[in-house]
Formats: sequence, structure tokens, C-alpha cells
Amino acid sequence: MRAPIKRIATGIDVGTHATRVVVMEHARGESPRIIGTGVSESRGLRHGYIVNKIEAMKSIGAAISHAEKMAGFKIKNAFLSVGGISLESTLGHGTATISRASGEVSEIDIRNAETSAEKALSHTANKRVIHRTPLRFKLDGKEVLGDPRGMTGSKLDIKMLFVTCLEQHLNDVIRTIEELGVEVDEVVPSPIAAGQIALTKKQSSAGCALVNIGAETVSIAVFENEIPISLQVFPIGSTDITNDIALGLKIPLEEAEKIKVSGSGGTYSKKKLEDIIEARLCDIFELIEAHLKKIGRNGLLPAGVVLTGGGAGIATIEDLAKAALKLPSSLAHPSIAASGKYPVKDSSWLVAYGLALYALQKPEDPSTSSFIDVVETLKSWVKPFLP
Repeated sequence: MRAPIKRIATGIDVGTHATRVVVMEHARGESPRIIGTGVSESRGLRHGYIVNKIEAMKSIGAAISHAEKMAGFKIKNAFLSVGGISLESTLGHGTATISRASGEVSEIDIRNAETSAEKALSHTANKRVIHRTPLRFKLDGKEVLGDPRGMTGSKLDIKMLFVTCLEQHLNDVIRTIEELGVEVDEVVPSPIAAGQIALTKKQSSAGCALVNIGAETVSIAVFENEIPISLQVFPIGSTDITNDIALGLKIPLEEAEKIKVSGSGGTYSKKKLEDIIEARLCDIFELIEAHLKKIGRNGLLPAGVVLTGGGAGIATIEDLAKAALKLPSSLAHPSIAASGKYPVKDSSWLVAYGLALYALQKPEDPSTSSFIDVVETLKSWVKPFLP
């Protein structure tokens, strides 16, 4: 009996605070399982982009090596996340004339409309589009509910979400990883990767905002009808809270980081500590509220705000988010349980885990599968003649 074909996928999340690597394996008819993880403290990065290549290569290399040791093989390909301050979304509109004489909308017409929308984008100098999502179709001026393929008409209009980042920053990260011997198959925005498992189908369908509070950045991705409709990154993070505590209580940064997570422990005024943390969190939630107003979703997301990232571990953050944004608030929990020897331990792993899962969900290249089958057949023929 033929053994089940296994697919291997790797996600690399290069964050400002830590680099995390997740290796997953998926056999037909079975659930994906984690077979290796690696983490190292990030060095040589600032706000998500590389400022010291040598230091960055050492830290990224350490995380990859650790994951390889656990998985038991060398990582050759990976999906990479991007989440720095240059990441942003923009809307584009495109039009295409139906190519077939019958007026039936085909894949080519949709691609032409998408290309038209991307060409119409402004202010994209030095930026690269790394994600595209169709938001709405119109056929002859009438909105189409769902997929327009197979419908008949003469003119197709499309509204699309494009996610861009600075090309120089992206190229720096890709080159660094490829110099470590790992080829980058695809780049995925960090909030979209995290949304793969941080959100339930009900949350992403009804409408919610996934907020990731990282070390030096805060990202917000708004989902509706199971697709992202907006994305934004702000240059503020949990490190700013640590700095505020250190200044306010006049203590070393290391001590400030400890009490930010664990509380004052009776050593310092609990009221003063809460005031310091609340002041900075309110600044963060004001930025988020302004973004929701900009896209017309403030107070209008039934599934509310889902919090993730290292900064989401602060005790009172759910209540503060609920009060500031006037929306339901909850902490992210993986919607898909990972099996395997090395499970994901907390929400800081969601991006790397989401990347690997995103890669596994990509359709297989039929030519690759055929090639593998041929190789296996040749091996079976040659084996009896080998010494």
C-alpha cells in the first residue's frame, strides 16, 4: 500500500523582539502537526526592518538552526512574514471589458481587472505589493454577490485591497534569509498570517479587528466576510510601556519589564503602575480608534477586538480596550489546535504558525507531484540492481 504523501511547510516570523520559526508536516487524511520550532532574540532590527545585517543574520540563523535540529532535517524553503512600520494597505479600483463574444466572465477578465486596479495605484514609489484581495465586483454597474465567473455582461469593475511595504526593507530581509541557505517562497503580511489561526470563522465573517501589540509596533487588521478589508501598522509598542514604567518609577529597564508582566508585587504603588500602563495603552487605542473611524468601522464590528502579541499579556488590557473602543474585547486563542511534539505555547507564535498553515493550504503544483511520482517509480526500478 502506498504511504501517504507528506507536505512540509516552514514559517519564519522575523520580529523586532524575537525571531520564531515553525515547521509543520501534513499527510493526506491527517491533521497538520508541528515537528519543529525555533526562537531567538532578534538583533540588528528596528521597527521591523534590518539596521545591522550581521547581527540580524546571526539571530535569524540561530532560530532556523534550532528548528532544523528539532525537525531533523535542513530547511530549504519557507514562507516569510512582514510586519514593520512600512506595511500598509490601500484600495484600488479597476475595469475590464469582457473578452468573450458570448459576454461570459472568465478568469482572464478577472485578472485583467485586477491588473487594471494595481496599475491605477498612486504613491507606490519604492513599494512592493505583497498581498492582493478582491473586495467587490460589479458587472455592468450592478454589484455581484460572490464570484462573477460564468455570469454574462460587457464590463467588469473590481475593488481590491492591496498591502504594500517598502521594497528596500523587504529585500534586505529576503537576502539575509537566502544567504542562510533558505529560499523564500512567498511573503505574507504578519497580521494576515496571524489571522489564519487567531480568529474563528465566525469572528472573521461577522467583522472584527485583530490587534497585535508587538515590542515596537502595533498592527491592526480588520476582517469582514472572512477576508481582510484594511491593515495598518503604528510605530508604538510594548517597549514604550516598559520605558514609561522605568521613567515613572525610576527603576532599571530590566526590572520595569518584569513588573509590566507580573505586576508590582507590593514593591511599588499598584495604583501608580496601573496609571502608567493605562496612559500608554490609551494612546495605542486612540490610534486604533482613529483608523476604525477612517474606514467607517468604529463601533461597528460585531466580533469586536481580538488582542494578540507580547503586549497583550498585560492584566487589564481587555477591559481597557473595551472601554476605549466601545467594542467587545478578547485575547486571541488559536482556532485550530496544533498536534505534534512541539505545540505553540502562546500568542506570540501565532504569526509563524499561521505562515506554515498558510503554506500548507496553498494548492500543490501538479507538475511537482507528477515529478515526485516519477522519481519514486524510478527508485523502485533501480533498487533491485543496487549492491
